[in-house]
Amino acid sequence: MLPAPRASLSANSLEFESLPLVKPTGFREYDARWWFGIPGAEKPPELNLLGVQALGLGLGTLIHDYGVAPRIVVGHDYRFYSTSIKQALTLGLMQAGIEVNDIGLALSPTAYFAQFALDIPCVAMVTASHNENGWTGVKMGANKPLTFGPEEMGALRDIVLGGRFKERAGGVYKRVEDMRECYIADVSSRVKLSRPLKVIAACGNGTAGAFAPEALRRMGAEVIDLHTALDWTFPHYNANPEDSEMLHDMAAAVRKHGADVALGFDGDGDRCGVVDDEGEEIFADKVGLMLARDLSTTHSNATFVVDVKSTGLYAIDPVLKGNGAKVDYWKTGHSYIKRRTNELGALAGFEKSGHFFFRPPLGLGYDDGIVAASAVLAMLDRNQGKKLSDLRKALPKSFTSLTMSPHCDDETKYGIVDRVVADYQTLAAEGGKILGRSIRDVNTVNGARVTLEDGAWVLVRASSNKPELVVVVESMTSDDDMRALFRDEIKPRLARFEEVGAYNQEI
Repeated sequence: MLPAPRASLSANSLEFESLPLVKPTGFREYDARWWFGIPGAEKPPELNLLGVQALGLGLGTLIHDYGVAPRIVVGHDYRFYSTSIKQALTLGLMQAGIEVNDIGLALSPTAYFAQFALDIPCVAMVTASHNENGWTGVKMGANKPLTFGPEEMGALRDIVLGGRFKERAGGVYKRVEDMRECYIADVSSRVKLSRPLKVIAACGNGTAGAFAPEALRRMGAEVIDLHTALDWTFPHYNANPEDSEMLHDMAAAVRKHGADVALGFDGDGDRCGVVDDEGEEIFADKVGLMLARDLSTTHSNATFVVDVKSTGLYAIDPVLKGNGAKVDYWKTGHSYIKRRTNELGALAGFEKSGHFFFRPPLGLGYDDGIVAASAVLAMLDRNQGKKLSDLRKALPKSFTSLTMSPHCDDETKYGIVDRVVADYQTLAAEGGKILGRSIRDVNTVNGARVTLEDGAWVLVRASSNKPELVVVVESMTSDDDMRALFRDEIKPRLARFEEVGAYNQEI
């Protein structure tokens, strides 16, 4: 029996090779992320392979507690240590009496798809998504198409850190062949283009390079590869279609090749970023609004779920209102939006980070960057004679910032956000103003989203998967006003907390 994991170990001692290491903060709101380390890194590891084995044993114990069939799909992304992580996880799962179905190299949505294709209730996908090299993690679920949220992650954390494992007989390992082909065949069947479209497939050298270009070609697109070769050193940039570096590269490729659209995918392929034919980067919430407008014309009275980082235009859009569409703002996070979309029976859910969730008949309810790409291509195919830039320009005007992320340690970030929420609630209650404007609403479903009288808003929340805060601002009047909301309101407010550090990017 494995002992309960330690929160830290000496990397130079025998302890590191004989005791499980699992830092408690790696158990996040809806998945698990740890710094595993790379050669030469100064930062000490937060997890070792024995700790991963303990995680698998804990996950298997939890699966039995939930009373679902003890069968699970496992896969891994393309990092040099991911296979080792998956093998240690598999060992722990088998110790817990779980039948492990290994689909090999995969995207997260490939693993989710395999749950349906193989009729298996549980999933554990080894991936750090868009995090920098040296990070690892696991996305887990025991009720397809949902993945774990805070309640399940809390229960798993308590089992693992408390060493409350239960070993069982019956653990089995099965290698599943051809899941890549099954997945690509399914996802590419969702659209068959009736007109030629030139598409940039940007993969940032992540795992999506082994899946997305082939799927897009089978849809009928002329595909131009952009950093699609798998390379775990990520020589150009991290595969994150929300970061400006990747978006700017996609825009340059569009202009160079005269493409109709650039579609960018993150490291595990569950997110999609979009750049239009003019090289304009379209934030995923605006892409969602375009898709919602298009889909609501053929699905009357549809419901759409969006996260609190998303544009306020959903609430006032005349096309959505005219088509009877309903919009629900909910907590940021793929697990939250996925669960909410399925609970409400919504047609789709959109998250500003680039997670898109399509329920039947459009998808199976989970986030899939290639399914999202197929929806964008289908929208273009239906709107004959219009370019993506035309659809973008038809949207009401707003000016939205990039997602900015000042550093804040996992141990302190939630407390900081609680204080910011309280400050804004007090300011609103006392009739205070922000840049001369009254506060109309303080939405506290996920941090503080503060909406002003003219529709502008600011958001401060804690990141669910990194030691950071998340900041977004939007103005309905001008780019200068949007920048002022950050420069004169958010930045000085957060600067009062010494725990808040440097930003990953600023506007």
